[in-house]
Parts: sequence; C-alpha cells; structure tokens
Amino acid sequence: MVALTPGIVVVFALILVALVLFATEPVPVDVTAISVMVTLMLVEPVSGLFVDVGLLGSPIPMVSPEEGLSGFANAATLTVLAMFILSEGVQRTGIVQKLGAFISRYTVDSESRQLGATIGVVAPISGFINNTAAVAILLPMVTDLAERGGTSPSKLLLPLSYASMFGGMLTLIGTSTNILASELSDRLLGQPFGMFEFTQLGLVVSLVGTVYLLTLGRVLTPERIKPRIDLTEEFEMADYLTEVMVREDSPLVGMRVSEALVETDFDVDLLQLIRHNKVFLEPLGPKEIQVGDVFALRTDRDTLVGFLDEEGLDLVPVTVDEAELEAAGEGQNLVEVVIAPGSSLVGESLVSSRFRQRYDATVLALRRGGELVRKRLDSVQFRVGDTLLVQAATESIERMDQNRDFIVAQEVERHDFRESKIPVAVGIVAVVVALAALDFVPIVVSALAGAMAMVATRCLRPTEIYDAVQWDVIFLLAGVIPLGIAMERTGAAELLAEFVVLSSELLPLVGVLGLFYVVTALLTNVISNNASVVLMVPVAVEAATTLGANAFSFVLAVTFAASTAFMTPVGYQTNLFVYGPGGYRFTDYMRVGGPMQLIFAVATTLGIVFFFGL
Repeated sequence: MVALTPGIVVVFALILVALVLFATEPVPVDVTAISVMVTLMLVEPVSGLFVDVGLLGSPIPMVSPEEGLSGFANAATLTVLAMFILSEGVQRTGIVQKLGAFISRYTVDSESRQLGATIGVVAPISGFINNTAAVAILLPMVTDLAERGGTSPSKLLLPLSYASMFGGMLTLIGTSTNILASELSDRLLGQPFGMFEFTQLGLVVSLVGTVYLLTLGRVLTPERIKPRIDLTEEFEMADYLTEVMVREDSPLVGMRVSEALVETDFDVDLLQLIRHNKVFLEPLGPKEIQVGDVFALRTDRDTLVGFLDEEGLDLVPVTVDEAELEAAGEGQNLVEVVIAPGSSLVGESLVSSRFRQRYDATVLALRRGGELVRKRLDSVQFRVGDTLLVQAATESIERMDQNRDFIVAQEVERHDFRESKIPVAVGIVAVVVALAALDFVPIVVSALAGAMAMVATRCLRPTEIYDAVQWDVIFLLAGVIPLGIAMERTGAAELLAEFVVLSSELLPLVGVLGLFYVVTALLTNVISNNASVVLMVPVAVEAATTLGANAFSFVLAVTFAASTAFMTPVGYQTNLFVYGPGGYRFTDYMRVGGPMQLIFAVATTLGIVFFFGL
C-alpha cells in the first residue's frame, strides 16, 4: 500500500480545487489550468521556506520549473495547435459549405433524411478536422436545413454535437483529447497512438451512435423550438416589438439619436429608423430626429406607456415581425448569433462590451438554453452558448460571421471563400495524415509542416494563423500536463490505482475496464475532457499494471470515455454550441445522452476487449 505522503496530499488537494473550478468556471478553464501549473512549480520552493522556519521537516518534492513548463513544448500541445491551423485552411476554402448545400438539396423536407445527413456529414469530417471546428462550420448549415425542411432545429442540433464527438474517435487527429492521450501513452507505455490505431473501434461506436440517434435518440430528442417561420416568433417577441412616430411637439425633434434614444434611462432599444419609406440601421447615433420619423423599438408594454408620454411619440398600429425588420433590398438583417468558447464577450454585458458601438448591431433578445430574456438586457452577462437575436446591416452581420467571438446560426452569404484552393487544402491534410500513418515522421512534425504548407500555398494568409488557433485550448493543455507528471512523481496515481484494484475482487477484469470508462465519462461531463485524460490515464496505467492487464486497452477506455460527454451541456464545447440555438434545457442532455452514455460504455468496453484484448 502506498503511504500517504505530504506530496500526495498536496496533489489531491490541488486536484479537488481544480475540479471545482473546472466544473463551476468562476474563471475560464485555461486560467484554472495555468494556475495549477504555477502552483505545482511553487510547492517545492515554498515548502522549503516552511522547512527554514521549522514548520516542515523536509521540502515537498513536486515538479521542477522545466517539468512545469513542459506542457508548452509538449508534442501534444504543438500538434493540436497545428491541427487548428489545418482546420482553418480547409474551412477558408468553403468546401464544407459546398457539401452542406449539396446535402440540403438531397434532404428536402424529410426529418429522417435531414437527421441522417447531419450525422453522416459531421461524423467523418470530425475524424479529420477538429470536431469543435466542424460543428462551428456546420451549425449554420444544419439550422438552415431545418428551416427549409420545416423541421425543429432542436431535433438536429443535439445529434450534430453527439455525432461530432463519436466521429472525432475515428482517427488520432479527430480531437485534442486523442492527441494528448497519445502523448501520455507514449510517455507511460512507450506506445503512442498511430493515425488509425483505433479506427476500427471508432467505426463500431460511430455505427452504434448513429443507430441510436436515428431510433431511440430521435424519439427522446425534444422539439424545444418549433419549426421556424419567423425569428421574432421563435423568440416570442410579439409583446416586445413596436413602432412609434415622432410628433410635432416631441422634445426629441432636432436632437441626435444618440442623445435622445440610445442613452435614454428607459429600457428601450432602438432597432431601426424609417424616414420617407427608407430604412436606416446602425449606426443611427449621429442622425438628427425629424418630425414624422418612425422608430422600431424593443421594449415591454409597461415601459412603453411612460416612454410615449415623456418623449412625445405616437404608437404606430403595425405588427413588427421579421419581415418588417428586414430592410428591403438590404439583404440579411436579422440573425441568431451564438457566443463562442473563448469569446472576448464572455463575462461582459451589452453595456460593458459597448456591443452596439463595437458591432453596429442591436440585440433584441437572448436565449440561454430554454430561458428567454427580452428586457433589461443591458446588464445580462454573456456566457458561452448564449444565443442572441441580433439586428444589423448586412455588412455588420458579415463581419460578425468572420469574428471569432460569434457563431452566426444562419448561413451568411460570403464571397471570400478560396474555392480554387480546395484541392490544395484537402491534399495538404491528406499528406499530413499519410505521413503520420506511415510513421515517416511523427504526427507533430507532419502537422506543423502541413500548417506551414497552408500558408505557403496561400490557403491561409500569415495574419490568419493566430486567429485560427483556439488559444484557450492550448493554454489548457499546457497547464494540465504538469498535473499528470505530479500525480506520477508523488505516487498519487499509484494510490488511486490501488483503490480501483480493490474493485477487481468484486468485478471481472472486463468489469474493471468498464469501470474506468464510466468513471472517466462521469468526470468528463463536468470538467474539461483534456483534464479528465490527464487525471485518469496515469491511474489506468497503474491499475492495469498491478492487475497484469493490457495497459494500452485501459488507456483507450479512458480516451474514448473522455471524448463522449453526452450528459451535460458543459461537458464538451460542441454541446455548448448547440445549447442556445436548440433551446435545450440542461435535463435534455441527461434525457438523450444518459442512455447513449450507457450504450457506449458497453459497446466501447466490449470493442476494446475484441480488438485489443485484456
């Protein structure tokens, strides 16, 4: 039995704090990870000070500065960084959008076809480009697919997220988790994953997942949002949109819009100005108000009464809907946008972010899962996955579509795709995969070479590289890798493994393997999937070694479980992507994902035993 040393106590305490912070996210997960890294490097020198004053007998060994910072130079971190760049190069060609357009012509108005096409497109794509990027690219396509076919987007978006997860298990490069697990397996067992190491198992679980989503999963997936005809109906805006006209005796006449209406104390948002049958959108602030001007407003009925009296305005008897808010001849003006992971708006509000001025856009409503917010919007702090109903000029919406802070949930007409580069970008990814699959060079080398090739061939511009990388994921990886090292060095992993080994007295070996899958799956539903791998892989290796089992099989069980967080919206980034646009409730993930998680636990465990042995 491993003795409980001060080092183990410190590591467990740090893990506990980290788990709480990962689950509750008072700060972003990458900040938590870097804090863990810094704390690990400080333990030994700080404990040395305690020794000097007689509070400790000896310093607590932990990780050296070199080991603490090793995550930044780790092959997994650099490979994931390169894969983000490769994914962006493919995305910039517009090939995925072309595929989506082709699929929409095939599916027409059949929900079964739409569901099958959604799963059939996202799963294989997620095997070769980062699966979070795949969902971000395909979400507008799937939303439009639902609209054109008269289907609720709720019936398609959750399957989109789930399919991207099991599709990511087809190859080594499907998820950052696979790459990190491969690096851990190499360090602990001297056995990294090959490019197609577990493809046969990935195909089995993908088939199981597809059958589930097309049958029982389809029945369990709720229709939270009705098939969309009008965005204002979807957000239930009937009682919050109105038009008013400026009277001759109004004190607003001659004032600038920014002075009179934008900065008013009333809970009112100005959406558009109609003057002489011409519609004006943001920026409206500099315009001078004239008699007869008509303003479209977002406000509630109680506020409207006082606002009309004080500002000298008359109510215009018209129904304000999507058609009314879409400025004739101006293109697309009303869209849903999702706050993306890593967005600079997370934790900000409309006021603190200066949203209107920054994006020349107005927010009419906010949907957070099944909750709708349509008044007092200025003070609501944004979270990842929040869906905003936004009105703006077409040019502003196109800029938002290219902004990493957002995912625009409808397809936006864009003219900057580099379609001539499609064969080049696809060829680069194919070469990267081939070089790694043939073991000609390590995956980190081929991925970095591919990233540079994307720039050299002009699939990507040099300035676009930095925007392509999800830096929060990179810092998360760099921060949690030293935690795994600390678990091994202090004996914490070995101690945890001894407790797991006790279960072998009650369970057969295949049951212990399944237990690792279930524990990891439960853990990854509340914390980062990468953190789950770092915590569980060392324990799995120690347990397997003690039991005389195939440690590689145990590593695979942890890897697959960490990438299948079906039961909560916070378990995986793709679940958050669809949370707002699908109008889901937190319990929907348990309702649909719970049975799927159990089925995957059985299928994956048996598949590992069949393909890799115990």
